[in-house]
Amino acid sequence: MNHQTVNGPSANLSFEDLAALQENLHEQLLFRQEQLRRIAAASQAEESQGRRSPGRVEVQAKLAATARMVLADVRAALQRIAEGRYGTCHLCRRPIERERLAIVPQARYCARCQQVREAGR
Repeated sequence: MNHQTVNGPSANLSFEDLAALQENLHEQLLFRQEQLRRIAAASQAEESQGRRSPGRVEVQAKLAATARMVLADVRAALQRIAEGRYGTCHLCRRPIERERLAIVPQARYCARCQQVREAGR
């Protein structure tokens, strides 16, 4: 197995790590696109049958908004991979931990900076 590492911002990742993360991101992209299609289809079906409750409309809207947000994050991560900028924290510019990227491959921030951002909300 080749364990060469990637040069540049993703220096803490091997080529194998980066390939696995990219594959995971592509799977998430397809999943979120399908999720949005299903939400839209369910919404249209309910509307055509005249059985859309305000609560159901709100839940579907929130699910769709979340799916669109994650989809945008996944697309941005794939773009960072394509540009060779993947794996670097947007705030401190340090490498994002490999373990964090394995859990949240679309992460823009290292764990420390993410905590600071969330504490500031």
